Amino acid sequence: MKRPIGEVQDGRRTTCRSCGGTRLHRFLDLGDMPRSDALLAPEAVDSERRFPLQVAFCTDCTLVQILYDVPPPELFGAEYRYFSSYADALLAHAKEHAEQLVAERRLGADHLVVEIASNDGYLLQHVSAAGVRVLGVDPAPAQADAAEARGIPTVREFFDDELAARIVDEHGRADVVIANNVMAHVPDPNRFVAGMRTLLQPDGIVTVENPSVVELVDRCAFDTIYHEHQSYYSCTSVDRLFTRNGLRLVDVEEFPQLHGGTLRWTGALGGTPSDAVTRHLDAEHDAGVDTAGYYDGFARAVASVCEDLRALLRDLRAQGRSVAAYGAAAKGTILLNAAGLGTDVLDFVVDRNPHKHGLVMPGVHLPVLPVTALAERRPDDLLILAWNFADEIIQQQQAYRRAGGRFIIPIPEPRIVT
Repeated sequence: MKRPIGEVQDGRRTTCRSCGGTRLHRFLDLGDMPRSDALLAPEAVDSERRFPLQVAFCTDCTLVQILYDVPPPELFGAEYRYFSSYADALLAHAKEHAEQLVAERRLGADHLVVEIASNDGYLLQHVSAAGVRVLGVDPAPAQADAAEARGIPTVREFFDDELAARIVDEHGRADVVIANNVMAHVPDPNRFVAGMRTLLQPDGIVTVENPSVVELVDRCAFDTIYHEHQSYYSCTSVDRLFTRNGLRLVDVEEFPQLHGGTLRWTGALGGTPSDAVTRHLDAEHDAGVDTAGYYDGFARAVASVCEDLRALLRDLRAQGRSVAAYGAAAKGTILLNAAGLGTDVLDFVVDRNPHKHGLVMPGVHLPVLPVTALAERRPDDLLILAWNFADEIIQQQQAYRRAGGRFIIPIPEPRIVT
């Protein structure tokens, strides 16, 4: 087994998880936070656990990362309730990505596409429909069950270089490896990238999507920082991580409206980086993204957003207005807990995912109800916790809006949409 580079003592990271460097510059401390996706039964709130949530910049390889590791089985076990298929914008994005890969790579029955963190089959279903052989990898049991119900064979394990070697032995090498919104989740990114390299055919590609740390800082999207997201990537840190593990960064694409600003990195065993790669690396260097100073001041911006949002909601309550929230997502957990928003200012949270109904939000213990509760209870204002899907949510809730309901979008600064 390849020994991880970073060192951890009692869950606390003392060296960089990517390069092993010791120069970690801590720039944000959100205190002790609950697991962001660990919604609870109301009777189980007394057993809830919290863990430190601090963020640092590695001055050696530029990776932004959290400094406390919660064991992955505790984060992505039976209590993990995120299903990709309940976000329409994400589904449309995944379908377009799948169809683009099939067309551009001329994929057919003789090819293999592997998706790491395949969730409920939201993306591979489109690749499979084109007659291409697929394989999902996802340790979350409910999501793997849902994927297999769609006909997507799924390996129910955490991905690393050892699993990659077994997949090659059993299924052959992959023509395309997809890793969307997962590389941020892994405690050891080197074994993860080395595993993707092991999987690849000589002329194959990997495509990796994650929110950009540049957008995180520029938009003050601190609520995307949680224990499941152990790393926050720039093009610079991805380029260095890929190179260290035998891949070359050959292309990068931008999706500004996805998850608050997402980048898709394409890696290969060889090839020439595109002009887009050069532009992004140069722009990050010019902006100082590869220096600790770029991140200084972020904590003050976070505190300001929390203070302003708390003041806004308390003022609305003082006016006699009722306020609910939309989106029992991980980012909602962080926002509510960081800003101290509980039952004193909010009545309940609604979500489309039925797996979350009847539970309560981590930390603040607000009840999670079906979206139909908006028509039944008619809150005056609706705080959109899943602000990265704000346009989609507002469009879905036109009846609520026509009835006089208003929306509150918290990031990058709290504002009311009438």
